Amino acid sequence: MRVLTPRARALSLGLAFSMLIACTTSPPEQVDNVCDIFREKSGWYEDAKESRARWNVPISVSMAFMHQESRFVATAKPPRKKLFGVIPGPRPSDAYGYSQAKNSTWEWYQRSSGNYGADRDNFGDAIDFIGWYNDMSHQQLGLDKQDAFRLYLAYHEGHGGYKRQTYRSKEWLVGVARKVEKQAQRYNSQLQGCSKELEPRGWFDWW
Repeated sequence: MRVLTPRARALSLGLAFSMLIACTTSPPEQVDNVCDIFREKSGWYEDAKESRARWNVPISVSMAFMHQESRFVATAKPPRKKLFGVIPGPRPSDAYGYSQAKNSTWEWYQRSSGNYGADRDNFGDAIDFIGWYNDMSHQQLGLDKQDAFRLYLAYHEGHGGYKRQTYRSKEWLVGVARKVEKQAQRYNSQLQGCSKELEPRGWFDWW
């Protein structure tokens, strides 16, 4: 039986930890099917249900937002601008994580929700943030929580920008909001077919 040296054991444990982190934070393989996402990512469905229970925003809407913002990449950032079309320049904003929340908006969420330890690269915190922001859009703008199209315009432009209708001069943004709306509808239809399967089973359900 081979006995590992302390250094070898440390390297082995470090590699195992790195593989565990990579597995936990890597994006789902099938991002267009919400049932496959929840089957692959243990705990995500429970996190999504908790966000829905807290903010009354449909899971399909919150997941469609995350699909658009980051494709479920935990450490996503906006692409850098190109200087002279070639040299990587600064990023257009400090948005980060699953929800692409900016620093100031995330701090607002932490204060408002009381979730001071929340991290933008944590799925549970990020989907709770999306639910919270859409709840704020409902309160401040009167938007229906199932209206993914208008909710996304407010998410992208901010509540002040939505009130000023800044999106009217951004045809591309209106197109993106329509994509989010269709994705939410697709996710909703998929969830109707797999939600019972995703629910945790009790002891007697296994017999």
